[in-house]
Amino acid sequence: QTYYRPTSKMFARNARTAAASGARLLNTSAKTASNNSALVGAAAAAVVGGCVMATEASPAQNASSLMSMLSSINDKVSNIEKAIGAAEEPVESFMFTSESVNEGHPDKLADQVSDTIVDACFAQDADSHVACETCTGTKFVMIFGEITTNAVFDYEAKVRQTVKEIGFDAPEKGLDYKTFKFINNIHAQSVEINASVSGRGQKPEEVGAGDQGHMFGYASNETPELMPLTHSLATGLGFQLTTVRKNGVLPLLRPDGKTQVTIEYEKRGGFIKPKRIHTVVISTQHDPAYTQAKLKEDLMEYVIKPIVPADLIDDNTIFHINPSGLFTIGGPEGDGGLTGRKIIIDTYGGWGAHGGGAFSGKDPTKVDRSAAYYCRWIAKSLVAAGLAERALVQVSYAIGVAEPLSVFVDTYGTGVKSDPEILSIINDNFDMRAGMLVRELDMLKPKYKKTAAYGHFGNCARPADSDFTWEIPKKLKY
Repeated sequence: QTYYRPTSKMFARNARTAAASGARLLNTSAKTASNNSALVGAAAAAVVGGCVMATEASPAQNASSLMSMLSSINDKVSNIEKAIGAAEEPVESFMFTSESVNEGHPDKLADQVSDTIVDACFAQDADSHVACETCTGTKFVMIFGEITTNAVFDYEAKVRQTVKEIGFDAPEKGLDYKTFKFINNIHAQSVEINASVSGRGQKPEEVGAGDQGHMFGYASNETPELMPLTHSLATGLGFQLTTVRKNGVLPLLRPDGKTQVTIEYEKRGGFIKPKRIHTVVISTQHDPAYTQAKLKEDLMEYVIKPIVPADLIDDNTIFHINPSGLFTIGGPEGDGGLTGRKIIIDTYGGWGAHGGGAFSGKDPTKVDRSAAYYCRWIAKSLVAAGLAERALVQVSYAIGVAEPLSVFVDTYGTGVKSDPEILSIINDNFDMRAGMLVRELDMLKPKYKKTAAYGHFGNCARPADSDFTWEIPKKLKY
């Protein structure tokens, strides 16, 4: 006499539960037999042993005890499946938001001015050491920081030209390039720092990092440029606002503005997929003659429709266009601006991670900038090669030391190889010494002002610009 004699519906259900666990275990075994045979074999023995114990038990053993045993076996099988990667991950939904700002936002004005100075230095002296900060407010722009260079140029003329190109050409727009007060508080770089990191007279492989810190790079296969979709759309909307302002399609727009996009995603383990656009927010500076009704109509037609994929918009998608109403006072008249205050907009819109260091105003001996670009190159190369659907890469440095202190990669469980194997591929294909990565990505040239607005990565505003060397995936050997 065995315990599984079908004397009741409950016992039949118990038997079916055991059979289901066994079937799942067999499926797990089939999926993982090549590299997990010992673990699966042990699991099988445990399940069989549990069934034998149940079979030999006294007929008086109650049904609840059997149910408890089968439930425990089921939980153990689930844990084994998760441990060896054979479990089916549940589908989850979540919403994620990224924002961007236009080139006329006061913080972005500051970034562009700082990178204008970097470019002016590198146009004449590739050994320049630049740490140029900018602040701006009502009727003034000030540059300050440390620069050591052989370049000679008119700082004030460079700054006024950049402000003019952004579109601040009249006081009523928030700043007038012709009349604002210019302040120059630049001084030479510390001789101690210069001695520890200078490339003058050193071989590239000997050049030390310009500071300590940790930097990140991220890539995702949700867009052709291998960037997060929320970030690409927010940035693309901001760039489109500027395009239609400057080409005369919407001449009543003014330089300052912000955009934001919320997307509902589907998530299975580390794999993600955009499902729908939940919310689009645009706040743009405009001429007082622009009515809010006409502004909303024009932005839907000439800004949103060309950028936001129609198949991701549904009847429940929310559009907030200038939700605060009038936005005629903008630029430095509306808010003060400072270099380096839009570091998430500059990178991945909140995805991945950020080491905290800003980019603009810094020459590439500052690993805050150059190593972050290099990490993006690594992450994008991994995803472009099909090694993972998403990748996050981190490196860290000490000031004056050429070699990185650490290298880390996380593929969020989407890799076709394990993360340790992918880390080995990184180490075999990329030279992360501070002086070498600068040369590999051709960073010792004037190409930084154009990175200072609409994102340093992804190139949604500059899809064919070869100066963005970190956006051209490397062909990996592995």
